[in-house]
Amino acid sequence: MNIKNLQAKPIGIFDSGIGGLTVVRALMKRLPHENIVYFGDTARVPYGPKSPQVIREYAAQDTDFLMKHNVKMIVVACNTVSAVALEVVQKHAKVPVIGVIVPGAKAAVESTKKKRIGVIGTVGTINSNAYTNAIRQFDETATVISQSCPLFVPLAEEGLIDHKATEIIAREYLFPLKLKKIDTLVLGCTHYPILEKTIRSVFESGIILIDSGEATAEEVEHVLIANDLRNPSTLKANIQFFVSDIPYRFTEIGERFLGQKLGRVRRAEGFF
Repeated sequence: MNIKNLQAKPIGIFDSGIGGLTVVRALMKRLPHENIVYFGDTARVPYGPKSPQVIREYAAQDTDFLMKHNVKMIVVACNTVSAVALEVVQKHAKVPVIGVIVPGAKAAVESTKKKRIGVIGTVGTINSNAYTNAIRQFDETATVISQSCPLFVPLAEEGLIDHKATEIIAREYLFPLKLKKIDTLVLGCTHYPILEKTIRSVFESGIILIDSGEATAEEVEHVLIANDLRNPSTLKANIQFFVSDIPYRFTEIGERFLGQKLGRVRRAEGFF
């Protein structure tokens, strides 16, 4: 295949729902000319409470869907899949694969001053200890305090970003981390940056929030350059959105979050 045709191929991104748009946003900012195919498995969100076996099955299906769209690399925007099924994606994909955990862990270690790092995520991500292990690969002396926040995903999916209920639940979840005097908090689920304002408000003193989407976008750029896959085009990127079910809120919340129109959001025909 002609190298320019290969470079023009889209980057494939998948998540359990709307949360992966945090990665899309970071990529649009960092790599504005890269074409993107996004898949949100909105019919089966959330992935976090499900068993590792089921998550691996979903990951394989999500990967196969993106490969049918001729992508040049895959970004696993779901922390739960990155934690327990990244090897499944790598096996099914014939292209470079990036998860969100290692970039997020690296960014946390580089940002912390006290070496006291908090990690919040889904039950599946937290139980896997993936972030703790990744952080300690970069700095074995770091203290890591983890907390699952399972209700954050449905709150984000429902668009309850500034709701009183979200504030109450956030304070309940995050109070133990506040007591531990962490100075850096990893948002270990791509849905969580949607609730960034509320999360930040719980910590009265300044805290560094690590958005794994931004760290992942940086890693994507490095991999594209290393593999000579970066798109040299200066044209506006073509970004396609697919979901396994079309909730009315997806477009509404997505447009508010990205600050632009999503265009047509299509149901992934024949996905199941």
